[in-house]
Amino acid sequence: MNIKNIAVLGTGTMGHGIALLSAKAGLNVKMYGRTNESLDRGTSSIIASLNRLVAEGNITEEESQEILGRIKGVKTLEEAAENTDFIIESVAENLELKKDIFSKLDSLCKDNVILASNTSGLSPTDIAKSTTRPERVVIAHFWNPPQLIPLVEVVPGEKTSKETIDITVDWVNFIGKKAVKMEKECLGFIGNRLQLALLREAMYIVEKGWAKPEEVDKAMEYGHGRRLCVTGPLCSADLGGLDIFNNISSYLFQDLCNYTEASKLLEGKVNENKLGIKSGEGFYKWDKEKIENKQKERTEVLLYFLNRDDRE
Repeated sequence: MNIKNIAVLGTGTMGHGIALLSAKAGLNVKMYGRTNESLDRGTSSIIASLNRLVAEGNITEEESQEILGRIKGVKTLEEAAENTDFIIESVAENLELKKDIFSKLDSLCKDNVILASNTSGLSPTDIAKSTTRPERVVIAHFWNPPQLIPLVEVVPGEKTSKETIDITVDWVNFIGKKAVKMEKECLGFIGNRLQLALLREAMYIVEKGWAKPEEVDKAMEYGHGRRLCVTGPLCSADLGGLDIFNNISSYLFQDLCNYTEASKLLEGKVNENKLGIKSGEGFYKWDKEKIENKQKERTEVLLYFLNRDDRE
């Protein structure tokens, strides 16, 4: 892979995670933040993640320091663009903000530099309109937490070149993630379309009073969750028999939730400021201990699968 120097724009959950992944893979990384406070937060988050990896035996203390030494904080786009082969933006989900950043990068970067966005849903075609070389604009959508979830959706815009897609896929795989390449863009990409379809049906079951939230979650955790990590929905259908799934769909599709607006259950929770862990209550009640325990459990499971992936 020809990419040696990258810049990550943003120091939040996704930004610092992508910077860490890239540095861990041996790349030189510039992490852009607008203020010293922002860069300090990003660096502190990286150090905390590295400490966890050391504690869990994934890396040594010496390796941790080497990784940290490959990451440099910068506060201007000029610094971020200088001698950089690949730039990935991970700032707020605001189209005008992203277009402004890409327009500035377009004038600062060499023509062969790829400009990627970590947006979870905005159109790469729309973002590329702010540049003079839309063939070099692409989306590389990491999933949260990026250090633990392998998936990265690589999404082309209308004018994205095959070379740009191929280089981006190579970079994603080089830093240890699993690139999923889309043929063309669609609203929500693959992951969020599947996630929101599942969430819509889960909330519908609760709305109808057919089951409590915790029972719906357990059905997923102890059923689909156990096999979807090995066989996706289409592979599962093949293994089960398409004739059987066709038969089930012939009567069940008509009874599934087909809301085209946000769920009233979800809307009601938001209106009551029941936002999940950020407010202390959503579908569940959360305190500090419960949050820490669930996040620890999630991390342990995700690390198990990461370690399994490394052995493949």
